Amino acid sequence: MDNEGIARLATLARLQITDDERRQFAAQLTDILRYVEQIQAVDTSAVEAETHPLAPQTAWRDDTPVASLPTDAGLANAPDADRSRGLFRVPKVLG
Repeated sequence: MDNEGIARLATLARLQITDDERRQFAAQLTDILRYVEQIQAVDTSAVEAETHPLAPQTAWRDDTPVASLPTDAGLANAPDADRSRGLFRVPKVLG
C-alpha cells in the first residue's frame, strides 16, 4: 500500500489524516496484506466447508414446548404496567 492508496482510502472513508498517519497506515496495511497472502497460500482443498463452528449436536437443543411465564409474574417488576390488559407501558419514542 502506498501513500496515494492510503490517501484514497482516507478520502473514501471521509477521514482527515496527517502525512505521518498516512505513512504509518501504509506500513500497517502492507503488513496486513502480506499476512492475507500467506493465509491464501495455505492449501485448503481437503478441508470440508463448515456452516457453523460448533458441532450440530452441541449447537441446538430439542424444541420442547414449555409453559410460558404467567402474565402477573412478567409484569410484577414493571413500574407502569397496565395489569388489567397484561401490557407493559413504555415512553413514546416516535412522533
